[in-house]
Amino acid sequence: MKLKQVQKILKAQSHTGEALLEAEVSAACGCDLMSDVLAFASDHILLLTGLVNLQVIRTAEMLDIKGIVFVRGKVPTEDMKKLAEEKQICLLSTNQPLYVACGKLYSKGLGEKGGS
Repeated sequence: MKLKQVQKILKAQSHTGEALLEAEVSAACGCDLMSDVLAFASDHILLLTGLVNLQVIRTAEMLDIKGIVFVRGKVPTEDMKKLAEEKQICLLSTNQPLYVACGKLYSKGLGEKGGS
């Protein structure tokens, strides 16, 4: 699924360049603990989180995560936006809670790591 489809489904605001919305993701991970993301997530996923700090971008970089959705109305800082653009990571934010956002994406065909 392209990140621009994720943006539409979640009615999300984009915080990085429009070109980054063309990236494809094959699965999603909803988590606020970056240690769990490192332990259980795989490459080319979409990360949904309510955690807003630079460590989220660094974690995404390590796992080659192409998109991050901040939930519950959270928005990234200017430092986060700058680093994400440097690392070619798309940042989105939605007012929806994590559970609802994950459910909407799952119902539209975005699966979990190792699943469909």
